[in-house]
Amino acid sequence: MSIYRAYDIRGIYGSEISGETAEKIGKAYGSKITGKVAVGQDVRLSSPKLSQALIKGILSTGVDVVDVGVVPTPLLYYSIIHLGLDGGVMLTASHNPPEYNGFKLCKKGAMTYYGDEITAIGEDVGKGVFRKGFGKYEKKDVADDYIKYVMERIKLKRKIKVVLDCANGTAGAIAPRLFKELGCEVIELFSEADGNFPNHPADPTVDTNLKELIETVKKTGADIGLAYDGDSDRAGFVDEKGGIIRGDQALAIFSREILAANPGAKIIFEVKCSLALQEDILSHGGKPIMYRTGHSFIKKKIKEENAKIAGEMSGHFFFADDFPGFDDGIYASARMVKILSNSGEKMSEIVDTIPKYHSTPEIRVTVPEEIKFQLVEDVKKDFQNKKEFELITVDGVRAQNKDGWGLIRASNTGPKLILRFEGKTQENLENIKNTFRKTFEKYPHLKDKI
Repeated sequence: MSIYRAYDIRGIYGSEISGETAEKIGKAYGSKITGKVAVGQDVRLSSPKLSQALIKGILSTGVDVVDVGVVPTPLLYYSIIHLGLDGGVMLTASHNPPEYNGFKLCKKGAMTYYGDEITAIGEDVGKGVFRKGFGKYEKKDVADDYIKYVMERIKLKRKIKVVLDCANGTAGAIAPRLFKELGCEVIELFSEADGNFPNHPADPTVDTNLKELIETVKKTGADIGLAYDGDSDRAGFVDEKGGIIRGDQALAIFSREILAANPGAKIIFEVKCSLALQEDILSHGGKPIMYRTGHSFIKKKIKEENAKIAGEMSGHFFFADDFPGFDDGIYASARMVKILSNSGEKMSEIVDTIPKYHSTPEIRVTVPEEIKFQLVEDVKKDFQNKKEFELITVDGVRAQNKDGWGLIRASNTGPKLILRFEGKTQENLENIKNTFRKTFEKYPHLKDKI
């Protein structure tokens, strides 16, 4: 599979990505942009070498570089906006295993490259024709400014005891310090930067990765547990009982706070989210907008709709009320602690006010890359004859009625289909699954998965 993907450039260091690749990507990116850009890197062992090569490539096109060093991806976004830069590049492979690395490319305003823009970078790397010039280089530490910026927006009414699982990623240098300065009692797990990610993979959406966090929250009597992915643009949450708070539940909690201050605000969520979220937004006076999965797409949609917040099941949360609208796991976790502090309730009590329906986890089915979109199209045609379902086709096919829904969409990052099903009751869920099973009759490997 190509390293030039839907949302970023990503591959295995050594076999797919090298210092030479990084330098050429820097030259291709620098040839498309002018002015000054930021470059940041995560804690992966290959990041220093790749960052050095990338910067060399960018400078050779006449573009100036501000090197912000090892930072969370949100601090790279923050640098672009608050230093008034023309773009930026983050060296990261997010939650992927240690042997991976990659590049998130940004424009002015921290808007990320995606789709054809990334494909064009790959094509330019292949052609090898780049602009020539002599850019200027400087280093800058933005951590203090970022922490101050967040603290101006987060005020706590009571002291909260938090457990932070930084997963040996970039959050370890920022999150513990921020929460201590906010007045929290902080218990740290895996704050030491280690590109081997020795304790568990840096992905808070996988329940097994939250095992130590859950145990520590319960053992210490903490009020909340917070987890981050490798580059800290995503967050996960655990209540005081050790219950995992899903991405759509967290978005419902955030949305209520935002709607109290911004009546009628638009809230954007992705196609994998629960019907309960949509209903909760409506019941609190908001305007729910379902949209396609992917941080690049959602950031663009926020600006188009002038929405106040967006979120994904994966733990990407984009605040645009008093924050610039980029995905920031550290800021999202601080907002959740603020809500908890100001409520006077326990975290589990807040979560219990959100309706809970019966759902499957996300089901990933490997299929040949060349047929995955055709499979989705076949399902769409079949459901067009089922008048009892509303079809939402903004990202794959979500067939929905008053009792629940089923989703099939093609992954943007690999040869996979993603399925999810939900019903208001267990019986509703089984009915939805059975309807999809009938549609999958000619695809036994799909039918067997549900």
